[in-house]
Amino acid sequence: MSELWDFLRGALMTKALAAVVDAGVPEALANGPRPVSMLEGDPDTVHRLLRALASDGVFRETEPGVFEHTETSRLLLGPGWSEFAHLFGGVFFAATTDLDASTSEAPFPSRFGTGFWEWLGEHPAERARFDAAMAGERLRPAEWLAALDWRDGEIVVDVGGGNGKLLAELIRLRPELRGIVLDLPETVRDESALGDRIEFVEGSFFESVPEGDAYVLSGILHDWPDDDAALILRTIRTAAPPHARLLINESVIEPGNDADGAKWLDLLMLVLAGGRERDEWQWHALLEGAGFRVESLEHPIVATCR
Repeated sequence: MSELWDFLRGALMTKALAAVVDAGVPEALANGPRPVSMLEGDPDTVHRLLRALASDGVFRETEPGVFEHTETSRLLLGPGWSEFAHLFGGVFFAATTDLDASTSEAPFPSRFGTGFWEWLGEHPAERARFDAAMAGERLRPAEWLAALDWRDGEIVVDVGGGNGKLLAELIRLRPELRGIVLDLPETVRDESALGDRIEFVEGSFFESVPEGDAYVLSGILHDWPDDDAALILRTIRTAAPPHARLLINESVIEPGNDADGAKWLDLLMLVLAGGRERDEWQWHALLEGAGFRVESLEHPIVATCR
């Protein structure tokens, strides 16, 4: 019964976390406990929000009305977490309320009057939060990529690479590489922070991509339904020389009933843009249909040109 109750109240948990993040509570508690009277917002409401969150280990009430961080809530001070909390409690939440089992259509356009990516382009502040959330913690994917075999001087193209954080971390680990970040002009970025081994190229991965030795897709293909994902892959295949590799940082949904965050992420992709997470057979069909050969479905997924 407790598990079912957790599902029923899940929406309240999402909104409560977003509310305290948007009020700046994680930053306000960064240096130690503080009473709710010293935090932004209505003291009574802030108290009730934090008290509820603390009952599940997110923040801790040290004495009546005084709160501090727990190991879990302190994550909100790290890269991407507060931005994700804002998005899940805001635009993601609003779109998810229209999730309906009777249709395969993404709910987002009908609620917001435009597609998710177009909406981000029209709301620069939300685009900045989204880019920061996507940049988030890039250490692990960069480590997976860095562990592969590389030749000196190879050019790595990060397709839809946002502000370039992943590619910058990869080249920090493998300084013999050079990189190109391809993304839309409105992407929030600091090109001076990319260094002299990374170039930012403005463009759409539906139209063209630069030539390179390896192409990285990190959290890109799951944003799109199969037809659009296949178009992205064909665009890359057109530009890719025969020796090029395709390196994909995404999940492979496993069969069975074990806990799997990818199965929940799959629903978010459906809600926002009609995208999806994919299982082994769906990955094979998508990649081989676009002219690639699957070499590995581990982290990262590796494919080569056919």
